[in-house]
Amino acid sequence: MTTNTLEARLDRLESIEEIRQLAGKYSLSLDMRDLDAHVGLFAPDIRVGRDKVGRAHLKAWVDDTLRHQFTGTSHHLGQHIIEFIDADHAIGVVYSKNEHETGPEWVIMQMLYWDDYERIDGRWYFRRRLPCYWYASDLNRVPVGDMKMRWPGREPYRGTFHDLFPTWGRFWQTKDQAADALPEVAEPAPLEQFLLQMRQGAPDPRIRVR
Repeated sequence: MTTNTLEARLDRLESIEEIRQLAGKYSLSLDMRDLDAHVGLFAPDIRVGRDKVGRAHLKAWVDDTLRHQFTGTSHHLGQHIIEFIDADHAIGVVYSKNEHETGPEWVIMQMLYWDDYERIDGRWYFRRRLPCYWYASDLNRVPVGDMKMRWPGREPYRGTFHDLFPTWGRFWQTKDQAADALPEVAEPAPLEQFLLQMRQGAPDPRIRVR
């Protein structure tokens, strides 16, 4: 994204703030069960599942998920990295630490969202949110070990928290650095390409629905 002019720089700053507000509004509207406000954060033609399109389908899916799985939720946001593809399209990563009242258990979760944002008619919306989970476990049970996604009444399964970035697997596949040898260091990522360089062309992970 070119930001050579003052107007373009101001537009970028305003866009960053509006996109950050999207993430906060997402959490608040979800936790307070204002589903109209929630789905209004997404593009009007948002894709839902494989063959459904539109906010009405998204509202129906969110309603069913919240009504049948959680009594209450609270989403606590962490760092938010935003990079622009062009003036009207951006990508981002948002950390989220969540709490869920689900039946007799209180489930805590650590995850991140991989986001695609689009500006439509002057406003920024979510084009897509890809939730990547590290763990989900009852508050009184530490999520140590494999298969860290541990929902009540379900078999544990593996999350996709690290699957966005191939560096995680490669780090553990390499041997320890020799004490007398310095490692090679790559050049810093170009501006607006930090996230894409970290992903190194890795495909999106397949997300298992809760």
